Amino acid sequence: MIVNQFYDKGLAHASYAIVRNGRMVVIDPARDPQPYYDFAKIHSADILGVIETHPHADFVSSHLEIHQTTGAVIYASKLAGGTFPHETFDDGDVIQLDDVKLKAINTPGHSPDSICILLEDEKGKDRAIFTGDTLFAGDVGRPDLRETAGNITAKKEELAHAMYRSTREKLMVLPADVTVYPAHGPGSLCGKSMSPDLQTTIGKELRDNYALQLMDELKFVQTLLADQPFMPKYFGYDVELNKTGAPGFAESINSVPRAANDIELEKGILVIDTRPSDKYRKGHVKNSINLQDGEKFETWLGSVVGPDEAFYLIADTDDALDVMIRKAAKIGYEKNIKAALHTPESATVKSPAINVEEFKSRTADYTIIDARNWAEINAGKIFTEALTIPLPELRERVGEIPTDKPIVVHCAAGYRSAAAAGIIAAKIKAVPVYDLSDAVKEF
Repeated sequence: MIVNQFYDKGLAHASYAIVRNGRMVVIDPARDPQPYYDFAKIHSADILGVIETHPHADFVSSHLEIHQTTGAVIYASKLAGGTFPHETFDDGDVIQLDDVKLKAINTPGHSPDSICILLEDEKGKDRAIFTGDTLFAGDVGRPDLRETAGNITAKKEELAHAMYRSTREKLMVLPADVTVYPAHGPGSLCGKSMSPDLQTTIGKELRDNYALQLMDELKFVQTLLADQPFMPKYFGYDVELNKTGAPGFAESINSVPRAANDIELEKGILVIDTRPSDKYRKGHVKNSINLQDGEKFETWLGSVVGPDEAFYLIADTDDALDVMIRKAAKIGYEKNIKAALHTPESATVKSPAINVEEFKSRTADYTIIDARNWAEINAGKIFTEALTIPLPELRERVGEIPTDKPIVVHCAAGYRSAAAAGIIAAKIKAVPVYDLSDAVKEF
């Protein structure tokens, strides 16, 4: 038997293939199905099934495309309300993969329709459990993503109580040596304190996971609800898209319009410039936003841009554009791209350069914007006088920024401040807007 993890660092997403004697099942597949096809070919296996642990909020799944391409049966909880062709997979249901079994366990908590999949080997021993977003290494799934999205909605308090029961009654009773394969690792916004481990065991989690320690239900609920990370704009959209099934990956990315760099950009359409910040500062399109290519581009794109907003996508080369389109597609945003193009001829606006030494000596002469996340801000401000507006909230809160002094934007290392400075400069013209960039490390 083979269990293989496919890990997408950009979305901190883990999916899995289980192969037994030429038969293969995929769990929580990413948007691009090709890696699963390649893996099946290497192992001379037929993909017979695709299991969805729940309708995912943070990425788009290829379950429907895999079904359409291979004929694999899609399995999901009856509570998920999937409108794609599928068989229900809930408590007591079993998928026979040759001489091993995959057993469904309903584990509401992260979502009302979450399931885990227990793997029983050919000797009848519980070997592994695929926990989706229910149990992570060092954490459990956040319970606040399904208040307004999905077939079944539930208040975060209700789901936190459900998570207490799911962990205590369904997962913590498993043998300590059962391997835990979660759907996410550190950096995912589906939890708040995941460890660096990409797999773990029930025994290790019983020892180390804060959420599995001895506490009453009320204390658990209070602890779980506290300090959860922000929710990107695209999360609800992806839940709904995954309920119906996304269109084919290759077809979707190939349909994104390409444009010449001398086109006249339509007014009122967002411009997302993915070039490095130093290139952006030397010349960019007026009112554009600098979301640089990086490990978390997908998250920041879906945090700044709404799921119904069109945008132009800018990169330096064809290869870079291909990469960025594929990243946008991982969250279902390829449909939002009005056109993808190289740096346009109209990219002539230069960003003002900050004199860091002058700023150090006269910080009171500037309005300082802290664009970090709330957890970082609450842990301690770098500038006590800073106005705190996390990047995901900035487009809606620019009107709160005073315009009587030059504006300096900072984050923790420079990525978010580059984006934030562009957002502010597009709205505030009365004073210069400076990006402190990586010089923030000097403070």
